[in-house]
Amino acid sequence: MSDINILWLAFIQGFTEFLPVSSSGHLVLFAKYVSQIDQGQAIDIALHLGSLIAVCLYFSHTIKEMVYSLWQQKFRPNFDVLGVKIAYFILIATIPAIIIGGVLSFIGMEWIRNTKLIAFLLIFYSILLLYADTSFSTQKTLQDISLKDALLIGFAQTLAFFPGTSRSGITITMGRFLGYNRSEVAKFSMLLSVPSILAAGVVAYIDLYQTGDISQLFLGGKAIFWSFIFSLIAIVFMMKWLRTKTFLPFVIYRIILGIVLLLDGYNFI
Repeated sequence: MSDINILWLAFIQGFTEFLPVSSSGHLVLFAKYVSQIDQGQAIDIALHLGSLIAVCLYFSHTIKEMVYSLWQQKFRPNFDVLGVKIAYFILIATIPAIIIGGVLSFIGMEWIRNTKLIAFLLIFYSILLLYADTSFSTQKTLQDISLKDALLIGFAQTLAFFPGTSRSGITITMGRFLGYNRSEVAKFSMLLSVPSILAAGVVAYIDLYQTGDISQLFLGGKAIFWSFIFSLIAIVFMMKWLRTKTFLPFVIYRIILGIVLLLDGYNFI
């Protein structure tokens, strides 16, 4: 894979990971429609690691507050302290993704990288997001989050193993169903990505190291760097956008893309 392909993949990953449009779905489609060999799960995870670093940098104050609160409480689950509560709820909400991700890794995941399935999921979950975004209260903040809410968002996250769903999109959708405002649920969604992506990245790089393919390690490093740059730009844009705007433009984009993909290959002339 050339450097320019890595740059394009990082651009796609960075600008779609935190927008509710499915980064993994776009990565699969990019590989298909530029006649490139599918980059596979290893490069996908490297690209996600770049996004992870961007999240940690942007929310460094919040992460420091969580770590400090945990230290002050001697890691006791004192949910009266917001930093402790958010930290534990993120870890608990990650458990479903670790379990289901492990099962999918064992049985193989290539069967879900299907264009028509991606198209269907793009359309279906965009409609679900629009409904949740326009039909429910927006009063709750992370101060109000409960263990039940965190677990529901965590279970929703597992659906994102299917490209076309969008991890940020489905977790934000669940948060909107539960009554959280846009910026607060987007923040929780981004923080929720940290442990699951980190765990997947460690496993992937151990596998790459054991194969002895050093070129893949260097290639992954480039993917991480460029993904970090583009992801940071996307996070800044997303958080500013949600202060005053809705998800409607992303819904429209997903539906149009899904329809185009479903019609691809049919000749109506």
